[in-house]
Amino acid sequence: MAESTQIVDTTANPAPLGLLGFGMTTVLLNLHNAGFFGLGTMILAMGLFYGGMAQIFAGWMEWKKGNTFGTTAFTSYGLFWETLVFLLLMKAWGWWEGPAEGAMVAYLFMWGLFTFVMWIATLKHGRALQVVFFTLFILFWLLALGDYTGSAAIKHFAGWEGIFCGFSAIYLALAQVLNETYGRTVLPVG
Repeated sequence: MAESTQIVDTTANPAPLGLLGFGMTTVLLNLHNAGFFGLGTMILAMGLFYGGMAQIFAGWMEWKKGNTFGTTAFTSYGLFWETLVFLLLMKAWGWWEGPAEGAMVAYLFMWGLFTFVMWIATLKHGRALQVVFFTLFILFWLLALGDYTGSAAIKHFAGWEGIFCGFSAIYLALAQVLNETYGRTVLPVG
């Protein structure tokens, strides 16, 4: 008789780390977009480390768990934050002229398109995750439209929408932590 071995995954859920890295950094950047304060080192540091590196780590951990959606989402958005910060810093460091006219519109539009398709994938998941991705693809396209038209009003509105998006990710992350900690639904995720 052949023996079989069953491997049980006892690793932690990396999604709260990735969601918090995304959510907190998104809220802070969009507080800037909504006009509360300038774009400074606090946002850039969050983008590099918590929004960027923490999400990349979460994506790698999701890969280990066999979660293609989580791997793709966290790694991609972590690299989004890394590229965004470098797009802003390279010009300041004198490395390049900065993005060409209209380039940021294309950049933001493509991230919105990617997010739209990822949102379609969330339709197989809970409502809270659907809200995060729905509001994120709207945010990317509002930012692209704001850059395309040069409208400060659209960018300001995008900031408020982005604050909501970021807080929806924070809610989902903390709901997962609390629900797993207490072994019951403390905060619903749909």
